[in-house]
Amino acid sequence: MDLIDLARALVLERHPDARAAFLGGSVLTSRRTDRSDLDVVVLLDGPPAPYRESLRYGTWPVELFVHTEDSWHSFVTPEIVRRNSPLLWMCAEGALLLDADGTGDRIADTAKRLVTAGPPPVTDTALEDARYALTDLLDDFAACTDAGERLFVVAELVRRSGELALLTHGAWAGGGKWLARRLEPVAPDLAARLDEAAQAALRGAPAGLTSLVTEVLDAAGGPVWEGYRRSGPRRTA
Repeated sequence: MDLIDLARALVLERHPDARAAFLGGSVLTSRRTDRSDLDVVVLLDGPPAPYRESLRYGTWPVELFVHTEDSWHSFVTPEIVRRNSPLLWMCAEGALLLDADGTGDRIADTAKRLVTAGPPPVTDTALEDARYALTDLLDDFAACTDAGERLFVVAELVRRSGELALLTHGAWAGGGKWLARRLEPVAPDLAARLDEAAQAALRGAPAGLTSLVTEVLDAAGGPVWEGYRRSGPRRTA
């Protein structure tokens, strides 16, 4: 049984009344590994949706995302604001497993339109906050003498440099492996350069990472520290 048939069988076994279902994620691509799981989105009329469940179906690990059409929108909308919506991408790029009443086509069309439209414009505040955080980390890195601290500072420098590069390009964000994948279209060599520079930094050669992080900062408008100010929430009487 191929993966499409397997995922469809899972959906019909657990939710025979499903309105629609999608199989998404790396498992459909050349990036699939022997540890890949099946990311399955199911659309129902009502309860028990919405819920998320991790399970095993046969030999396959499965991440099941079960929604109504309304809950799908209620989850996707704030995720778009945060510039990172795995649920949106699973339906935009995934395989439509079943579509009982047109819900699948409707959700797929909406997801593709939203993905193509891109995330909201980057605000000056968000960009400055990201520049400040990276500038501050770079200062910590320059003064770091403890090997344990250096490990975590380097890891944060790599992550935040990737995130700032995505903000600078107005691109969708991502976490973990998806941060590297989101960088590919807008900064194709950045992940590899960060990897090389980070490994060198952990071996005691920090100059390359400092230079590369500074390059990312400069592309975003430069370092930010002195003069940075944010007001906190104020209580009202």
